[in-house]
Amino acid sequence: MAYATPMGGLPKQTDDLTGTAIFTEAYALLPAGTMRDIVTSYLPGWDGMRMWMIARPLSGFAETFSQYIVELQPGGGSDDPESNPHAQAVLFVTSGTMALDCPLGRFDLRAGSYVFLPAGSGWRLRNTGDDPATFHWIRKAYQAAANVAAPDCFVTHDDEAPIVEMPETGGKWSTTRFVDPADLRHDFHVNIVNFQPGGVIPFEETHVMEHGLFVLEGTADYLLNRDWVSVGPGDFMWLRAFCPQACRATGTGPFRYLLYKDVNRHAAL
Repeated sequence: MAYATPMGGLPKQTDDLTGTAIFTEAYALLPAGTMRDIVTSYLPGWDGMRMWMIARPLSGFAETFSQYIVELQPGGGSDDPESNPHAQAVLFVTSGTMALDCPLGRFDLRAGSYVFLPAGSGWRLRNTGDDPATFHWIRKAYQAAANVAAPDCFVTHDDEAPIVEMPETGGKWSTTRFVDPADLRHDFHVNIVNFQPGGVIPFEETHVMEHGLFVLEGTADYLLNRDWVSVGPGDFMWLRAFCPQACRATGTGPFRYLLYKDVNRHAAL
């Protein structure tokens, strides 16, 4: 299965603007065409890497998570990637091959590999292929709960995770679930939402959970607050709490996006 990755590079001087980048009080839309070389940055402790930081906590907007798209050159990686002992993470690989060392041992990762790393995990990551490798790195400070154990590290793959169909949709709307929603050890979920052609979210979802939505494949018209926008592979949507949303899948193939949401904890007072 192929997943969208940033195009990088730089548009020609004769190219038109994307015309679709949006930032409002309720949501942001970062089209794939905005993820170019000039907006990348780097991190201490890594070599042969660059990243697109597509979400970070902002006061009054989305406050619970950060999301990076990391690109590693052959041999690139880190032996000490996480400097925050309170940060837990999900890694989702979109291209290339990498070797991960984590508390469970050593794993060979490929496109579609999914890793959950609890806060305080020691881990290492290195590109083992001859081509660049890319992955999403989603981070959230762990919010402990009384009498609830911290979650465990795990490694799986998009092909191995259960797909749960939404009721009365005939399979046109489903979720690839990497964590059981009833597992209260987890205070955030990163899943893949799937739509078959013609599938819809048939109401304006309005809820406290913040979202990051990265389009892995396919096209759709997506309601963000009061605006219907057309989205496709490599586009990123960033929603603050209570931003209304809905979806109409378009095109002839599946529409899939990687989804972050915070769950299962009291509101901070």
